Amino acid sequence: MNKQLSTLVLFLAPAWALAQTSPSVTPALKPSASRAEIKAKAKNLAVAVQAAEAALTPGELAIAERVHVGRLPCELGNWVTLSADPKAPGYFNVQLNMIKLRMFPVETATGAIRLEDHTAGAVWLQLSNKSMLMSQKLGKRLADECMSPVQLAVAEGLKLKPAASILEPAPAVRP
Repeated sequence: MNKQLSTLVLFLAPAWALAQTSPSVTPALKPSASRAEIKAKAKNLAVAVQAAEAALTPGELAIAERVHVGRLPCELGNWVTLSADPKAPGYFNVQLNMIKLRMFPVETATGAIRLEDHTAGAVWLQLSNKSMLMSQKLGKRLADECMSPVQLAVAEGLKLKPAASILEPAPAVRP
């Protein structure tokens, strides 16, 4: 053990001596940016993100007007809270337990209301009788059968008078 230690000391001693005598060999470490510079860059980035958020189309803004906001009860005792962002029209803050999302409307071919958060890979789908929160990254629903009072009324109406199945033939129309 002593032989290994003495070999290590003999090996490292010249490098240590050189580092003590020559400041050019070991330049002083400087921080890459001051705290103020980092804060300024972060603030500028936030302003750029807000400017990009303002670029919603009229169609997307029309979708945003139809989104049900508030604290919506879901199956299994979950709650999803949707609130419109007063600083960025058309954007929504969505919260499920500790998950917080920032979502914006996306136009769909089916007419369903769809909100997305690309960063988190999350999608909020609002149909006439229920809403659901899905994670595209995890490939599963995070919350299902979330209903606002309006959606609850539609769901109750569908229980009394179910919609026609698309798999059954349409009834004949008499002239």
